[in-house]
This record gives sequence, structure tokens and C-alpha cells, in this order.
Amino acid sequence: MPDTTHQLPAISLVASATRRVGVLQLAAEAEQRGFTHVACPSLGAAMPLCTSLAHSTKTLQYFTSIQPIYLSHPVEAGNTAAHIHEVSGGRFAFGIGVSHGPVTQRLGVTTGKPLSDVRNYVAAMRANEKFSGTLPPIYLATLRDKMLDLAVEIADGALWANASLRGIPKQVARIPAAKRGSFFMANMIPVVISDDIEAARAVNRKTLVMYASLPNYRNYWRAVGHATQVDAFESVLASAPREKLADALTAVMQDDWLDDCTISGPAAYVRERIDAWWSTGVMPVAVMSAIDGGQAKGVANLFAAYA
Repeated sequence: MPDTTHQLPAISLVASATRRVGVLQLAAEAEQRGFTHVACPSLGAAMPLCTSLAHSTKTLQYFTSIQPIYLSHPVEAGNTAAHIHEVSGGRFAFGIGVSHGPVTQRLGVTTGKPLSDVRNYVAAMRANEKFSGTLPPIYLATLRDKMLDLAVEIADGALWANASLRGIPKQVARIPAAKRGSFFMANMIPVVISDDIEAARAVNRKTLVMYASLPNYRNYWRAVGHATQVDAFESVLASAPREKLADALTAVMQDDWLDDCTISGPAAYVRERIDAWWSTGVMPVAVMSAIDGGQAKGVANLFAAYA
């Protein structure tokens, strides 16, 4: 029987090449164990995964987290989202966003202004709804306040990634009380379950360093109270030799910054931190890894933590 003393998190699942059938089996097991939500990142192609989940699960709710808007025309995106919404019996939600500069640049995609581009994209999908069929709920990837405000205005929910536990209550407070009950909110949280806390932190530190290399994340973390550490991180980013950069950046990231945005430690501690996220009104999405494996091992550890 699943642990009923703690509210279960959502689980992030990436269906990477050669592992797609196994990921669908993980989703079915999660459903069987009482987990209610799965988040589907764009790695490994989120939309095909979401289509498959419509047929391989029965009650599980799931959403893209996120599907980058610059990779698909809004009419085609809306058609596909409406299809998944219909065949899943309304269990799907469409999380969209601009992704990250390095990702779109690597693909040679021309981008514009995030706020206006997202607004126009949603408007184009809604304008095509008479042809696509009913759209699912739309969630916007957000980090800072302007995109959150846009999500409140035009969408049905907001999705964070690597957000600050200390900073999130202030953002939740921006959402009008009348809308807060129906407005979906979730945050993707890197999680490693292990009795070896330092080894678990080492895994999550590498993940957070990758995001901290992006200016928008550094600006966000500076605003929520980690300015001194972010300044030190930027100094290393600008000065360390390229071949030593990863190690130098990892060394400068202190535990209070890391632990504010990720979860590292034994099962009991992980459950407590998941509960702390739930108490903010934001659904925690466990992005699982492990000190001795990847996603599948991490998810198995999560299952065991809530067994």
C-alpha cells in the first residue's frame, strides 16, 4: 500500500531513445502505486510520450513541462494538443514556454520577445480551436513575475523549474485569491534520495550548475536571496579556464543555495521537503536521479520512499 501520511509528488519522466517502452511501464506503475501526475519534459519528445500515455494509463494526469513554442507552429501544436486531450479523456494539459537561449540557438531557431511570443502563440492556438477541437488546459513556463502575471492573464496554470522554496510564497501571493483555487501550479525539482547526503548533493549540484550558467536563472536566484553566491558564481564563470570551468563552478555553489532549489538526502527528509512544497500551494514534481544510476533508479527510489 502507498504511504498515505504524505501527499505524493508528481514524477517527471523522459522517454529517451531505446527506453520509451520502459518509461511507459514506469508511468503505469506510478499510477498503480497511487501517484496522480506525471510531467513530460521536451527531452525525448514530450508530445509522442503524452499520446502514448493516453493509451497506456487510465487515470494518470499528465502535462508537458514544457513543449518549446519555437519548435512547432501554433496551429499544429494546438491540433496535436487537442487530439491528446480528446483521446486521453481530458487527462492531458499543455505546458508551453520559450525554453532556453542555448537550446534554441543550437537548433538555429529564430526567437523574439518571450512575453509577446507566448501571448501570440496562445492566441493563435485558441483562434484555431474551432478546427482543432477543444484545447486542453494551457500552462505557461514561468520563473519570474512578468511571465507569471501573463500566465494568470491568459492561461490555466504556471510551471516553474528549479524554483526557490524560500521565494515561491511571494510569487504565489501575486495570484488573485479568486483564481488561486483553479490555477494550476507546479515546480520541477531535482531530487536524489540517498543516506549519503553529500553524494546526493553532488548529483544535484551538477544539475543546478548547468542552469546557473543561464542569465535568466542567475537573475531569478539573485532576486530570491542568493545574490552573494550568484555574484561569486558569475565571477568564476567569467574567469575560470574553460577546461576547469565545471569543477570551479561546482565548488562555488554552496549548500543553502543548492538545498533551496533541489532535494538531496534520505527518504524521510525527501518526504518532508516534498510536503513543504505542497504547503506553498505548488505541486512538487520530482525530477529523479540517483548516486548510482539515472532516471529509472531514481524513480525506483521514489517508489520505495512512498511504499
